[in-house]
Amino acid sequence: MAIDQVHDMQQVFRQLLHSMSRPGTISSIKETMERVDYNLTCYDATLLCTLTLLDAEVTFHILSKNHHNLIGKISEYTLARYAPINEADFVIILQDDTNEEIINAMEQCKTGNLINPQQSSTWIIESSRLSNDGELKLSGPGIKSHAQLETDFSAALWGVRNKCTKEYPLGIDLIFTDNRGQIVCVPRTTTVEMTEVE
Repeated sequence: MAIDQVHDMQQVFRQLLHSMSRPGTISSIKETMERVDYNLTCYDATLLCTLTLLDAEVTFHILSKNHHNLIGKISEYTLARYAPINEADFVIILQDDTNEEIINAMEQCKTGNLINPQQSSTWIIESSRLSNDGELKLSGPGIKSHAQLETDFSAALWGVRNKCTKEYPLGIDLIFTDNRGQIVCVPRTTTVEMTEVE
């Protein structure tokens, strides 16, 4: 069964809003994901997020050099234009991207400016694991006291992310997806600390 471009995208958008307003909260778009009949080189949850958020008014960048077909398909489905990392409104990180490549991209991506902080990039990042049992401690708006999170992101990557967000309202917003239809958001307003493993 094919996805419904209106109803299903609205469902995904609602889950994204829920997760963005409650950082660290894992939401599920599995029911919608099960209707995806595209055969692309990304998680179905990643594709659903791009179909929901991208349109002809925005640009995107896929970090991996091995997914030219995916670039064409996302442009075709959303009408969004592909752009260099320093110009892209959305940055898509796939499973085969390395820490070094991601760090380099974070150092070049848009973080907005004081006049237009909204002119920053939103990252959609594939992670093989998403859970609330991790070493990350999240705090800030939308979180009662703190939340825990586990992703594939290394301590080094979180360190670079924190540099990108230290001059609020400048920064980047992160959306993590996994292959089980889970999504979790870490907006720029969220403080992220690494805790020690006991």
